[in-house]
Amino acid sequence: MQKPAIFLGALALSTAFAMPLAAQDEPSVDTVVATVNGTEITLGHLIVARATLPEQYQQLPDEVLFTGILDQLVQQAALADTYEGDLPPRVTLSLENESRSLKAGEVLEKIMGQSISDEALQAAYDAQYTDAEAETEYNASHILVESEEEANALVEELEGGADFATLAREKSTGPSGPGGGSLGWFGKGMMVPSFEQAVIALEAGAISAPVETQFGWHVIRLNEVRQTEAPTLESVREELEQQIRQEIVQQTINEVTEAADVDRSGAEGIDPSILKNLEWLE
Repeated sequence: MQKPAIFLGALALSTAFAMPLAAQDEPSVDTVVATVNGTEITLGHLIVARATLPEQYQQLPDEVLFTGILDQLVQQAALADTYEGDLPPRVTLSLENESRSLKAGEVLEKIMGQSISDEALQAAYDAQYTDAEAETEYNASHILVESEEEANALVEELEGGADFATLAREKSTGPSGPGGGSLGWFGKGMMVPSFEQAVIALEAGAISAPVETQFGWHVIRLNEVRQTEAPTLESVREELEQQIRQEIVQQTINEVTEAADVDRSGAEGIDPSILKNLEWLE
């Protein structure tokens, strides 16, 4: 299969020999920075090449990247000029796939860039939050131990006036132990059923009897209960805008695909495992 061009070597050399760039008068993407056997390499080609580099390479100094990328494109152009004969199927097919993908991506990019009207935003907010019922959230702490006997002993200590957070730091085997056993706020469905049921049955400030889960035995204290309120439109504006754009994108994909003259009959009866047959592309 086709291998990507090696960029590391060019960067290593350019790190040693890179020189400051000479000032240019108002360069543009069409500015020709080099020619190879008459083939032009423009500033736009370099910009696109840089954007496709892995993140760690994009952190290199600009002058190093400029020289390294230009060297790579010059070398690629020189090598490409030496190619003779027809391109192998893997290259031709890759170019067709890439062209198709880039064009489709441009269509979707334009859709995602469209502004969302206030009316559409309000409608999305109303649909998601206006009739939403308030949910109960719980703030609880727990002490996790291995046996029921240990849990019962903890309950006795707590009923005798021991400090919950201190006991949690001293005896809890759970990750919340160093923090005094605090689990913070959580809603229904976020804890295992037996633990959740024990929390719901408690009054604020109360301590549970030992509760068993797959993690061990818990002694739970319910610290506080609150009812959640619907967020303001402004606080979820970006989330809703993204949601609306994604819905528009999916709707567009469906409509365009349904309107296209599509014939999939050629795919009938083909064994899907044939996709592994890479030797056909050689």
